[in-house]
Amino acid sequence: MSETNSGVLIVNKPYGVTSHDVVNKIRRIYHTKKVGHTGTLDPMATGVLPVLVGGAVKASEFLVSDEKNYCAVMRLGIETDTEDTSGNVLATSDSIPCDEEVISVIGSFLGDYDQIPPMYSALKVGGEKLCDLARRGITVEREARRVKVFSISSKKIGDCEWEIDTCVSKGTYIRTLIADIGKKLGCGAAMSALERRHAGSFSLEMSHTVDELEKMSEDELGKILIPTEELFSDCPRIALAPFYTRLAQNGAEIYLSRAGIKEPLTEGDRVRITDDSGAFFALGEVRSYTLGIAIKPIKFFKGENQ
Repeated sequence: MSETNSGVLIVNKPYGVTSHDVVNKIRRIYHTKKVGHTGTLDPMATGVLPVLVGGAVKASEFLVSDEKNYCAVMRLGIETDTEDTSGNVLATSDSIPCDEEVISVIGSFLGDYDQIPPMYSALKVGGEKLCDLARRGITVEREARRVKVFSISSKKIGDCEWEIDTCVSKGTYIRTLIADIGKKLGCGAAMSALERRHAGSFSLEMSHTVDELEKMSEDELGKILIPTEELFSDCPRIALAPFYTRLAQNGAEIYLSRAGIKEPLTEGDRVRITDDSGAFFALGEVRSYTLGIAIKPIKFFKGENQ
């Protein structure tokens, strides 16, 4: 694979495989070791998995928090050690609340709330993944993290099953959200299905299955890559004149006043830096210097498929 075939690939992850399994398959399909993903999906989960190919992997450390949209199935009356139905059952209950109470409790999670990450997760404590500790029967204290539920709706689809459609902040565990709903209802709950439909600006309609990818030619595989710049679509786009483009490409800070940049920027903002033709070549950060406010290039992406 040539360096020009760098970008973002949206994979429709199938049920029953890990995100790492998908990455390994994409490495084989694109003939490169430079492949990574932007956030793990559980083996049970399906749907949108943005995969970084080629030079795009350099973007992973700078990705901003994206909203994600999920459709999940919640089964009431059961608690498991993994918070989904693939785990060991810890408790069951026949005391299922009425529909009105279920709807009310689901809606009460709208907004910010403190969520304790599950033991069966890829988060690390002391250098070890929580899931690896959990598999050895070890449970450790986890600090609650503030997450946000931007929207949440529900529909009853069975005696004890509800379909939940929700949009949440990055880092929110849907199976933990469902387990927390079950705790508040007093009957317990576990996730029995999960599909991610959106991750930031990337949607299920933009995705490709691994089977589809395996049938594509190298030319087709290159054409379906989304420019790396799209990972930073929420950042302002700053076009530089040729003189300042050369300075930026050499790593120099670009002072807003000298370069005639009128965009209202504040210290700490991230920006997409382009040349005067609109070609994206770097991610920059607004910083304060003794001579004033300037944009400092912090990661270069020149030479990719823009």
